Amino acid sequence: MRILVTGGAGFLGSHLCDRLLAEGHGVVAMDNLLTGNLRNLAHLEGQARFQFVKHDVTQFIRVDGPLDAVLHFASPASPIDYLELPIQTLKVGSLGTHNALGLAMAKQARFLLASTSEVYGDPLVHPQPETYWGNVNPIGPRGVYDEAKRFSEAMTMAYHRSHGVDTRIVRIFNTYGERMRPKDGRVVPALICQALAREPMTVFGDGSQTRSFCYVSDLIEGIYRLLISNETDPINIGNPSELSVLEFARTIRKLTGTSSEIVFKPLPVDDPRVRQPDVTRARKRLGWEPTVKLEEGLARTIEYFRNLGRRG
Repeated sequence: MRILVTGGAGFLGSHLCDRLLAEGHGVVAMDNLLTGNLRNLAHLEGQARFQFVKHDVTQFIRVDGPLDAVLHFASPASPIDYLELPIQTLKVGSLGTHNALGLAMAKQARFLLASTSEVYGDPLVHPQPETYWGNVNPIGPRGVYDEAKRFSEAMTMAYHRSHGVDTRIVRIFNTYGERMRPKDGRVVPALICQALAREPMTVFGDGSQTRSFCYVSDLIEGIYRLLISNETDPINIGNPSELSVLEFARTIRKLTGTSSEIVFKPLPVDDPRVRQPDVTRARKRLGWEPTVKLEEGLARTIEYFRNLGRRG
């Protein structure tokens, strides 16, 4: 296949490009580099089946030649990004999704939307199945990301129902691994970088809020299985092993061997108290579940950030 990946220079987008190329497909990576980085794609430069295009998907998207699939991963995705770039986040979820769907329809290509567990908001149902409609504050500071993704899901299903576009929706839960940005505001890089620098490790609230962390290779495997499946319903991809943020910080502290103390700061507005995917649908329909243990994935991620620090 020849596949377009929007947001291809980002954390997940770049790993997805690697996987698609490894499967023998041709890849066009598109990114405006607002939060993406060409360093994530440097190892692909010169490959015959790979092409990078710098473009903002909120503008009309043109790709010459045939396309078999459009994977829409373009969006600021960390709290720091979407709090600093609220309008850009809303635009890429609305205009960007509209443009990407229009391209998929014109090329008669399969469309896969990277949605998020944030569509569930601060959930009142636990764990979260795909049938849960969510508990989102549309006017809160996180609403720009949550509602952008909820809108993009609605638009994806509208194109599927009204125009017959062959669509897929993946709801991505907390993911970590190599190529995360050191200061993107997410818990994994923040805690690892603080630990490696022997700085105080910041935990918000009392640390009792829970998250479920999935290593990036597991996530990409699930997304690829969804892409080649016939599933048009949304599917959660994430690790159902739930632990508190405080437990997570202590695990990183142990693995890095740091002497950093853990300090507590006020909880951000609308920060979810719990987050755990129900992956029953992924298990039954895709034959997928995560395989990388937390300490194994964290060890790889810590080594990545340690090397990044050495390179400066």
